[in-house]
Amino acid sequence: MPTFASFDGLQLRYTAWEGEGRPVLLQHGFAADTNANWIAPGVVDTLQDAGLPVISLDARGHGRSAKPHDEASYADDAMVRDVSALLDELGLDEVSMVGYSMGAMIALGAVAADPRIRCLAIGGVGSGIVDFGGVDTRVVTPDAISEALLSEDPATLPPSSAPFRVLADALRADRIALAAVARGTANPKLDLTAISVPTLILAGDTDPLAAEPERLAAAIAGARLVRVPGDHMTAVMHPAFGSTLAAFLTAHDL
Repeated sequence: MPTFASFDGLQLRYTAWEGEGRPVLLQHGFAADTNANWIAPGVVDTLQDAGLPVISLDARGHGRSAKPHDEASYADDAMVRDVSALLDELGLDEVSMVGYSMGAMIALGAVAADPRIRCLAIGGVGSGIVDFGGVDTRVVTPDAISEALLSEDPATLPPSSAPFRVLADALRADRIALAAVARGTANPKLDLTAISVPTLILAGDTDPLAAEPERLAAAIAGARLVRVPGDHMTAVMHPAFGSTLAAFLTAHDL
């Protein structure tokens, strides 16, 4: 996995697979990484089978990238700026971008800020983006996620925040860094009206964090909504997720 220095010097890692056409940049969800979000569920294989070149970035605080413990390292759209820094590093003039959950929020911010992103697909989010600009706080708050990650007794956690701790522990993630991520990225500023590229929204049909995805689709000009089976953790694993994504990306690889 190659490493590069982002805008502030932080060392981030990415993985790249060869193919033909416009590269597809993948951004994983909170507490996950390239393997957990994209390789293990088969998404990378599906995109590769479609012939597409793929790049996946381990976000700061995640995977094999650097993991600062201070929340200031994640504030001020740092993860959005990391995307542009990676495009600079690779000398790419255009990409399609795919984001899931936290990665969807990063992708929404990046496509509004960087004209090199020509096509967008997001999953694991819904009307929380419209109503709160980020995590649907009707389901779980960033503070609750942070507390769950730092809890000494995860058995006492409520059902809304427990899955984040379970995932972090399963991946042996740096929970202190992830708690800083949750706090530092709590209030992203997303301008949905600035998005004019072809956009696909993939929503798990039982995902509470992707509730009312039709409202999100209505807020983005020309966005297409497709529901797939699964909840927040399993929708990305369903074959319909990868096949719908690959069809959309290849159709807009112009």
